[in-house]
Amino acid sequence: MEEFKKSILALVIETSSNLPEDVRRSLRSTMDGETAGSQSALALDTIALNIDMACDTSAPLCQDTGTPTFEIKTPVGANQMVMKQWIRDAIAEATRLGHLRPNAVDSLTGKNSGNNLGEGTPVMHFDQWEADGEIEVRLLLKGGGCENKNIQYSLPAELPELGRADRNLDGVRKCILHAVYQAQGQGCSTGRLAWPSAGIALGLRIRKAAVVPDARRHQPQPRACEARGVRSGPRQHPGDRHHGVRGESDAVRMQGRLVSQAPRQFFVTVAYDCWAFRRLGVVLDSRTGAITRWLYKGDTPAVRMARSEHLPLTAAS
Repeated sequence: MEEFKKSILALVIETSSNLPEDVRRSLRSTMDGETAGSQSALALDTIALNIDMACDTSAPLCQDTGTPTFEIKTPVGANQMVMKQWIRDAIAEATRLGHLRPNAVDSLTGKNSGNNLGEGTPVMHFDQWEADGEIEVRLLLKGGGCENKNIQYSLPAELPELGRADRNLDGVRKCILHAVYQAQGQGCSTGRLAWPSAGIALGLRIRKAAVVPDARRHQPQPRACEARGVRSGPRQHPGDRHHGVRGESDAVRMQGRLVSQAPRQFFVTVAYDCWAFRRLGVVLDSRTGAITRWLYKGDTPAVRMARSEHLPLTAAS
């Protein structure tokens, strides 16, 4: 396992600087739907240039490099305690090299550890699987500005216009639309920075939603609910009121998940990310720790985002 720590360091650096292909495609689709020369189009063009520059120079996509969250699957018998220490070492090294901003602050003393290590950080979740020769590591760098706007609804109490009849997927959709509306002008640095805040508004991505008690009865419909959540709702777009940024897109993408809960509960949890949805993964050789393949990233070069006659359509990732 001599390569394990080196592989984790490579994963952290790549996740911080190179936006995944599916996120690039979604953003490109959003850019293509905006009116040329509009404020929203200019904001998205600035974001696109930022994405290209970060990829070209292996620099962080955003000044807030987020909270490192690892999801790890290991074969039975793998030493997870040793892996945890190697991951911590890789995080500290990535911070020293400037690929991560020191974000681990003691909640009571306010002291920053300076290396992104502290109680509860980085976040690591381990599971075992039966793939004896492989270790899977997925990493999410979740920014603090987005975390501060997560919303949990308890139907019908928290939305007065909804009744018990809305304890279904349509009620979930209404919660999502309410969350999109509430997000206007919020996000990165609570709106103090102009272009990242515009990016939040136009690049809103609802990552987890849809908690339905009777999952078996509603299972065939979640993707239809996802599509409706993005395309319908009030046309006052997030960002209008605080930044004067009007655009054609309320959200870049939405994903839902159904989970079981107690019969008297009906919670809908909405978590959103800005355009800098930084998540990648690797599959490692369980004997050496070397990377055998990447997740969320293909073999082709990353698609360039900036629209300019002076730039090629693709660049090395």
